[in-house]
Order: sequence, then structure tokens, then C-alpha cells
Amino acid sequence: MVIFVNKLLIVKDLKKHFITDDGIVKAVNGISFTIKEGEIFALVGESGSGKSTVGYTIVGIYKPTNGRIIFKEKFDISMANKKRFNFLKKEIQIVFQDPGSSLNPMKNIKQILELPLKVHKIGRSQVERNEKIRNLLELIRLPDTYIYKYPSMISGGEKQRIAIARVLVMNPRLLVLDEPTASLDVSVQAKIISMLIQFQKELNLSYLFITHDLSLVRNIADRVAIMYLGKICELASTRFFFKKPLHPYTQMLLSSIPVISDEEENLKPKKVYPKGEIPSPVNIPIGCSFNSRCHKCMGICLLKDPIMTEVENKHYVRCHLYRK
Repeated sequence: MVIFVNKLLIVKDLKKHFITDDGIVKAVNGISFTIKEGEIFALVGESGSGKSTVGYTIVGIYKPTNGRIIFKEKFDISMANKKRFNFLKKEIQIVFQDPGSSLNPMKNIKQILELPLKVHKIGRSQVERNEKIRNLLELIRLPDTYIYKYPSMISGGEKQRIAIARVLVMNPRLLVLDEPTASLDVSVQAKIISMLIQFQKELNLSYLFITHDLSLVRNIADRVAIMYLGKICELASTRFFFKKPLHPYTQMLLSSIPVISDEEENLKPKKVYPKGEIPSPVNIPIGCSFNSRCHKCMGICLLKDPIMTEVENKHYVRCHLYRK
């Protein structure tokens, strides 16, 4: 088992709220976690859970409403000024879900990969920058001839390879991967995931892997956190998480994973059927946010929001069933 020591990213009581005509959307409502150097940390949840908002806040697309984001145990991203954050942009990069919309259709591949080199003054000459671009294409397994192609001339999987190369050109320490394979065909997904795992090991990268796919998480992540309506409801090592899921919401998600054999079916939790629909993030239920759908709901769940509790082996759960 790999033991991760140094904390690369510390998120403390992070909140991100949006003011809308309908009210305040509490997209992220007080979450805490750490990502260690060389670790793949998976953040999982249904649409609307707030997982992508977490990623966007970490990379600076959104400014936190409250809480702290600390990088390398000394740089406070949530308090960083523009000059300091420009430095952090080299260290923390994001790969978006849809590469088609994240690549400029008016620029060819060479121009797309060269832009961050110019902005951050990487490479002392055009020759040096060209060499770095050729090395990047080799790294993502695309021929040199692609440098003059435009995004409209290549496939979705190739676009995502270019998007990955564009962030690797900065030599980052942390990548936020926001559902990087969700828009791709299944066969292409496997190749992209394999490539990301290879880069993570060879380049000593850390990943915040944002996804809704628990089957994928089981195969690549070191630890996993489950989000529901802006809060983390369970956090554990991947091994303990899949061996003994604790939160009723987590049990519901895992019991719904499609499998292809009886052996896999026997490893799943007993089928859990949720009640009702996911509440609006503008009108989150009083007490536990999952109480309106939970098959184990108790009286206290309607009145008091549970706190995160360590049950065993750094396995944390936010549920009154496990209160001490």
C-alpha cells in the first residue's frame, strides 16, 4: 500500500454560494478535505451536488464565499492577490469535461499549446518552444503533423489529449480533472484514463478527479469523497469505502452500479431505493440534507444537521446513525 505523507492541498470549511433571482444557491456549503502529494483523490456526486464548483473554486475561476484553500501548506489560494495567483496558475491546472468547448476553434494545435508558454515566459526562444511542443505531442501519442491542425479537424479523444497537453506544458503539481472522459466514447475513455494514470506516476502529479462514475473511481482513486447538495457525506480510502460503505446515500449509489457477473453483484450493498427527488439547492431541507430521500431517516435527522465523524481507519461519515 502506498503511504502519502506531504499535504499538497488543504481545503478547510469551503463555501461557495451564488445569489440568484430564486434565492441563495449553496453550491458548496462547508466542506473539508486534503490531497496529498502523488495522490488521486476522487470527488463523486450526482449532477448538482457541487463537485465541479469545488474544482472551479480551487483553480480560481470562482472566489470562495468562505473557508480556506491552502496549497503546499503555505500558499492560501483563497486570499491570494493577482500576482501571487499567477504563480499558482502554473502549479494548479484544470482539464474540463468537454474539450471541444475548451479549445479555441480559431487557433491551430501549435498556437493552442504555445500560448501558455508565451504567457508564462517558458522557453527562451521560438526554437525552444517548438521543441517543447513536439515533446508534448510525443507524450500524448500524436504525430508532429497535428501541430497545424485545428480542433474541428480532430476527434473528441484527440481534442482531450491536446487539452491535457496544454496543462502539462506548465509542469503543474496538481491537476483538477472535471469529468475528463464523460463526453467521450467508452473505448476512447479507457485510453485517456490509462494515459492520465501513466502521467500521474511518471510526472509525480496529484489529481482531484471529479466524476459521477463510481466504477471508474474504484479502479484509479486512492481516496474518495461523496458529495450531496454541497456537502461531503462520506470520505474514506477507496479500499474501505467499497468494502464497507456507511452513509445511506453512498449505499444507494453503490447498489445502483451496473455489473456483469453474479460475483460482482454479491459484492454490492443490498439494493436501496431512494424516496422522492433531489431537493433544490435553494431550498435545502432542515436537518440532514438527505432526510427527504433516506430510507433510514430518524427524528433527529429532521432537526439537526449531522457532523462528520470518524468511524474507523480514517473512514469519515456525516450521518446520525454513527454519532458518538
